[in-house]
Formats: sequence, structure tokens, C-alpha cells
Amino acid sequence: MAEEQLKFEAEVSRLLDIVVNALYSEKEIFLRELISNASDACDKLRYESLTQPNLTEGDAGYRIALTADGDAKTLTIADNGIGMSRDDLKENLGTIAKSGTKGFLDALEQQGTGDTKKDVNLIGQFGVGFYSAFMVAKKIEVLSRRAGETAANLWTSEGAGSFTIADAEKESRGTTITLHLKDDAGEFLEAARLRQIVKRYSDHIAIPVVLTGQSEDGQGEKKDEEETLNKASALWTRPKSDITEDDYKEFYHHVAHAFDAPWDTLHWKAEGVIEYTGLLFIPESRPFDIFNPERKHGVKLYVRRVFITDDCQGLVPEYLRFLRGVIDSEDLPLNVSREMLQHNPVLTKIKAGLTKRVLGDLKKRAANDAEGYTKFWEAFGPVLKEGIYSEQGDERTKILGISRFKSTFSMGEGGDDWVSLDDYIGRMRDGQDTIFYISGQDADALAKSPQIEGFKAKGVEVLLLTDPVDEFWIPQVGEYEGKGFKSVTRGGSDLSKIKKEGEADKDEAETTDAEMESSDADGLIALMKLTLKEDVADVRASERLTDSPVCLVADETGLDMNLERMLRQHQQLDALSKRVLEVNPNHPLVKKLAASVKEKGNQAGIDDAAYLLLDQARIVEGEPLPDPQAFARRMASALERAF
Repeated sequence: MAEEQLKFEAEVSRLLDIVVNALYSEKEIFLRELISNASDACDKLRYESLTQPNLTEGDAGYRIALTADGDAKTLTIADNGIGMSRDDLKENLGTIAKSGTKGFLDALEQQGTGDTKKDVNLIGQFGVGFYSAFMVAKKIEVLSRRAGETAANLWTSEGAGSFTIADAEKESRGTTITLHLKDDAGEFLEAARLRQIVKRYSDHIAIPVVLTGQSEDGQGEKKDEEETLNKASALWTRPKSDITEDDYKEFYHHVAHAFDAPWDTLHWKAEGVIEYTGLLFIPESRPFDIFNPERKHGVKLYVRRVFITDDCQGLVPEYLRFLRGVIDSEDLPLNVSREMLQHNPVLTKIKAGLTKRVLGDLKKRAANDAEGYTKFWEAFGPVLKEGIYSEQGDERTKILGISRFKSTFSMGEGGDDWVSLDDYIGRMRDGQDTIFYISGQDADALAKSPQIEGFKAKGVEVLLLTDPVDEFWIPQVGEYEGKGFKSVTRGGSDLSKIKKEGEADKDEAETTDAEMESSDADGLIALMKLTLKEDVADVRASERLTDSPVCLVADETGLDMNLERMLRQHQQLDALSKRVLEVNPNHPLVKKLAASVKEKGNQAGIDDAAYLLLDQARIVEGEPLPDPQAFARRMASALERAF
């Protein structure tokens, strides 16, 4: 096939510009990324050769070789892994196969942090370490031959928007990357510098990384030399006492293809009925595509140190998909297929053990490091809460116990930033037997909602739920520690039996001013109900309002208001159901309207006022007005009468 000249995908071109400029101060990481990619290629071939031994015939020993040529100013990284075909080169080196990349790049460019360390972490989320080589290379050549094939291809680019692919010759399988170094990158031709980088970043790689070169013997003849630069043993098999924090950190960078640091590291060996070793990491920062439906976890499955797959969906629960790392089983067969893994009882037990270990560790961190746990929760709390919906029994209870929420107490002056359900229950008022919540998109806006005014007045804490999953797990759970959940945007919230601090029991015969005022408003409410009968489900006096004249709530048996809005946004609901309009009998405006009705009866002309109050309640809820022109006309008429 003739030489092809192709253009990079638009996102690659933009990313290259960011990589070369934003990451320049950390340019040595290019070698870590290329060695990591080479290691992955060897792992993949090792798995393929289990069922196709001919793929490694004549060359069964895996290795990664570094060769520096001072005269040509080139650095070569070569592996004898699975290699790439022409189509593989186009797909792997010409595009970024991640959904949401364009949107993320837009946000990154607009953000313009100027913080190199932060930019490094953000770019690392793409898993595109290959492109980091352009920080040090003015030209890159990738010569590759896929295992089992005879054809080889040469990919070439100067990183300026295009690349070429041409037919080539290669004696054996694998990939050889040749970097033509920039003038200021000469340090990467020095053996001592290469030793330092490999020792720092790639010592944990389970495949030998060798430095090749030539030296003269006593007779002046040159001979080939090789020096192994890393320990070349699987990190997770080493004793924990022999592993440093830096060792764990660099292995995390390798296995996660990430640039941030791990927030937490879990390393254990399970023995008993089944045996396996786990080395898992929780990242510091949340990947940009964590909520993408195609997003998968980053835990690789090994069997007796042989890589099997990085796409074993039965290994990690969906709500723990932020995990990165390795599980190495002693009991699974080496030739296990992905189809067999789906229903394998050993894998089911490993998944249960992994889940128990991670949730137990999170519980300890939550108890012993509140500040650190807050950072984890802000990054991954919305993901972890998916487990409340999907799990049952003990696992669900554990997740509820380590979940954190904003509340009217935490948002107040001097309040905790996040609260647990146990915190909430410990602060419940006398007579309160329900966990109250309100859901929406923004915690600050929810804290100002008219529906919670009465709860604040009583000193009742209200959870402020802003994650979409909250609408789905609450109906599944029903209660926590015997306390039911109830939305404050539903009717039937009986606040009368909840006492304020220091409030005495009310005598049954005692009639409060509020009850008298409610009675005074009965005529007004009756007329409003008649006027608005086509637009609302009911009009009733409210005990939840203290400052606002009106608010909308859902019928006690209906869907929560925020859930309805979400379903309609996703076109799963044709129209919103009719709301209940609650009226505050103690509000000055309502009192004046009620007095007018009492004096003039149905001649008071409250139609416009009723609709204005209803539209006001809709605006506060963020709902569109069905007739903005009518609202404007009524508002103008009301202002004219007032002035």
C-alpha cells in the first residue's frame, strides 16, 4: 500500500498544543508514558498467546529496550509486545477514542489555569501519554508489526497537524518508537539520566527495561551491552514492607495512565477458600467522563501474574468505577474467556471481597480523616451513591453510613460543610420522626426555598440533595435507622407535632394566633381554589411558610417535583402534574386579600391576584410561566392600582 498522509483528529491537534506548552516543565514524564504503553503491549500479547502460542514462537521473553544515539540525537523505545497494524496506528495515534473529549478540551481552554501541575492532572485524564513525547521530540517515528502478521508499517509525524503511514520492513513483532530529540532535550541521551528516570517512574514494571549500547573491549573492538534498569517484578507480589509510598504512586501512574496522586491505596492478600491479591487506588481527582454511560472501571485482572483483561465488568461494582489497580487471582484458570468470567463463582467472590474491603476502608477514612474524606466525597460521592440504589442489604447500609450531604445546618454560619445521616438523626427535634429533604440542582438555591421556611423556624434540619441519583435511591431505601425520608416539597408535612427548643406542650383546647389567622383566610382560599381550579390540584393554608406568601408543593401521593422536572427534561414525561398551591395566612399581603374578601365577598376581584401569586410560586421554583404576556399585563395592572 502506498504512503498515506492523514490529518490528526481535531481534538488531537488541540491536545498536542496544550501538551507541548502546558506540560513542558514536566517533560521527563514522556519516558514513563512510553514505557507504560510498551508494558501494556507485552501484557496483551501474553494473554493472546495463551490460546495462540504461535504468536510468540521463537521469542517468548518480553522486554523493553532503550537505545540512545548521541550522533543521530535519537532515543528509541522498543518492545516485543503485540504490535500494531496500519488500522491500529490510525486509530491509536490519530484519534482520541474517548467520549466527551471535545467538551472537556473546550472547558480546559476556557479555564486557562496557568497552573502546570493542575494542567498535567487534567491532561492525564485522557490516557494519551504517547503525545507527551512531542515535548522533547521534533519528529517521531513509530515502526510496528502486529503479532501473527508479516506486514509492518511506519508512522511518522512532526506533531504539526498531520502524520504519514507507509509500508515498511520489520524482522519481528512489536513496536519501535524513535524520537528525534529537540536541541534542548539532549539530557535524554545520557545513560545516567535514563537510569534515574526509569528507577523513579518505572521500577515497578514487571517486564525488564534494558538500556542497550556498545562499549570497547581491551582490543578496541566494540561489543553490545545491556543493562537492566528496573526490578522487573510485579509490585503487588512484593512484601508491603519493601514498598515505598513513591513506589505505589508510580505504579498508580502506570496502571491508571494518570498524572495525579492516589488519594488512597489498598494493598492486601486474601487467603482461604479463594486466594487473590489486590492493589487498588482511589484517585485524587475525578475523571471528566466519570458519568459517561460507556465509562468502565480501571481495574486489571491478572491470573498468577499473567494479564487477562482490563474490561472485566463483573469484577467491580458500577458505583466503584473510579477504582484503579490490579486484582491477581490464584484460582481462575489461565485460559478463562470473557464469556466464562461473566458467570464465574470465583470472580463473584472476589468482587464481594473487593467491595467489602473498599467500603470498610472508606468507613475508616471517614471516621479518622474528616477533611481528607470530604475531598474524596466531593470528587466521587455522586458515583458512590449509585450503590445505594443498586445494592441491597448490608452493602446498602454501609454506603448510607459513609454518605455525606449538604443540609440547612451545614450551609449555615458555623455549620459543618457535609453531614452524615447519623449526624442528622442525632440532631432531630422532639416529636420529629422523619428525615426531611429537598432536592434540586443547587444547594444554595434550595437553602432559600420557601418550602423550608417553616422547618427552619422550628429548628428542623433539611437535607439539600443536588445529585440526580438522589431521586432514585430514596424510594428504594425508604428509611434509615427506622427514620423515614420525606420531601418538604410534598404535602402532608405535619410540623405541628415538632417542638421548637424550649417549647412546651400545647393544650388541646388552646387556639393559636396562627390557627385563627388561617381561619380568617378560609374565604380567600376558597375563592382562589375556584379561580385556579384548572391550573392547580388544590389551594390550601400552609404551616410551612413563614416569610413567603405562597409556594408550590406536590400532592402527597404524587411524584417529587424535582423528579418530575428531570423526567420531563429527558422526555420521559409529557407534562408536569398539577401542583398544590399553599398560602401563608400570616403574610401581610394574604391578610389584606383575606380582609378584602371578608368585606366584599366574591366581588373583591382577586382573580388577577390569585394568578400573580401562582406565577410568583412558579418563578421561585424555576418553572416556565405558561402565559408570560398575561403575567406582565396583571403585574402592570397591579402596579397601576398601587400607585
